[in-house]
Amino acid sequence: MALYGYIKAQPQSQLKIKIGRFLPIAFFGAGLVFLGNAISPILLYELKSQSFSQQLISPVEVFGEATTVVDYSRPSAWFPTAPNLPPKPSKITHYALSIPKLEISDAVVQIGGDDLMKSLIQYSGTALPGQYGNAVIFGHSVLPQFFNPKNYKTIFSTLPTLKENDEIFINFDGIEYRYQVSKLVEVSPDDISVLEQQYDDESLTLITCAPPGTYLKRLVVRAKLMRY
Repeated sequence: MALYGYIKAQPQSQLKIKIGRFLPIAFFGAGLVFLGNAISPILLYELKSQSFSQQLISPVEVFGEATTVVDYSRPSAWFPTAPNLPPKPSKITHYALSIPKLEISDAVVQIGGDDLMKSLIQYSGTALPGQYGNAVIFGHSVLPQFFNPKNYKTIFSTLPTLKENDEIFINFDGIEYRYQVSKLVEVSPDDISVLEQQYDDESLTLITCAPPGTYLKRLVVRAKLMRY
């Protein structure tokens, strides 16, 4: 005759049961928070820029079945149809840019450079600071929550927060130039008018990609030279 024995299972902790039940919900909620943190700056930027041009392009150009990835660390990729202008004669190859409102101090600007990961770049052939014409400077940007004024990969991430009359300072060859923001505009990558030179004024143009964290459009900050 077979004998059977029964061992009563130990009761599970109510705390463990509750944790096991709500852990998937907690992970799902955390995922939504991270997703919202990445998307919200783009949505807020779009809501604030309804008056801007709404033309979009993809950051990846597709030709038939082949896909070409564009290297946006090089300024030449930002306006593909822009002409290659000869550089302005100058013994100066680098100078400094500061934007007090954005806590950017003495950022290095390389004239005619080709790597936005290492410095800001003045577009080749545009006017030098203090000269008649339009000095055009490119700077990289990412999502604003990763902004670091000392990191050239993120340095222009908060550029959209500039307002009219905010100040920009340039130290060129030992001379400080003070500019005031006049307007912000948004253009498509095929609009090269922002690079044009008009020699009846001394102006400065800062350019980065927009919305934050994308390469769809170009944010353009216009500023005018102020006399002390």
